[in-house]
Amino acid sequence: MTEKADYKEIIQEYKDQIRILKDEVSELQDAGKSKDGALKRTIQKYENTLEDLDKANEEIEKIKNEQKAKKT
Repeated sequence: MTEKADYKEIIQEYKDQIRILKDEVSELQDAGKSKDGALKRTIQKYENTLEDLDKANEEIEKIKNEQKAKKT
């Protein structure tokens, strides 16, 4: 009879551990989703900065070419 009680106790401990692990997995998944969102926002800012830099470089080249044309 005590063996049956021991098994029930062991099973209950396993169930508790499984519940805890499921909660931890859920928390980690949520954290991963948050990091993915932050990474996407950072990449978007980086892409926008690159576009602005390209536009600025084109404008600089345009001004340099205009100045060369005026000198000649």
